[in-house]
Amino acid sequence: MSVFSFLRILVLKTACFVDGYNFYYGLLNNTHYKWLNLRQLMENLLYIQDPSFSLENITYFTSPIKPDLARRGICSDEAQKTYLRALKTSNINIIMGRHKLEKAKAPIFVEGQHADRNNSCEIWLLEEKETDVNVALHMYRTALLESKKPSDDPSKIHQIVLVSGDTDMTPALKMIREDFPAMKIGLIFPQRENLKRTPPGSLINLADWSRKVVKEDELIRNQFPDRIPTKKKPIVKPNYW
Repeated sequence: MSVFSFLRILVLKTACFVDGYNFYYGLLNNTHYKWLNLRQLMENLLYIQDPSFSLENITYFTSPIKPDLARRGICSDEAQKTYLRALKTSNINIIMGRHKLEKAKAPIFVEGQHADRNNSCEIWLLEEKETDVNVALHMYRTALLESKKPSDDPSKIHQIVLVSGDTDMTPALKMIREDFPAMKIGLIFPQRENLKRTPPGSLINLADWSRKVVKEDELIRNQFPDRIPTKKKPIVKPNYW
């Protein structure tokens, strides 16, 4: 192995895959930190974990808001679109899924009683679709394509980092671990310090390293400026964020 090849391995090129729904509700919901510079945050978290980690790309997975069901209606839809534009200014790849709304039945909650299918009511069931599959396929495809590159290829990704606490990702990580043992796996659990959820062991056990919380001061330090200049119209932080 040449000296240059050795140095490239010392710098561990990393690809991050962010489950937007899981990320938002674990870290940003009901906070003033929604205008988050995701690339800057990820770069800082990776550097803290290991200074040799080099962030090469981020893929962010989400689904468009349904204004009729959002708390602020069309304003929520416009805010999401504005934020996605902001993410693109930092060269983040965005993959969109969809929401499915359908009529369903669910047991009525009665204090002190178990759920009973015979005591149910009709509801509107809103589900995010395609995101889990998209995250899993993009991670696996990255591992597959990178495994075909020679070890001294300067563009070769040596590590994937999943940013999610969704246990539906377990089978994908298990397959990557089995099929591509040279690929390192990192896990960032999107949770603020004051929340008390236990990180899922099924994910942690498959990772080479994991981070279980993101600190509030890390969210504060990694915000976009209120006004982001572009070659066209500037991107302005939503006024209620």
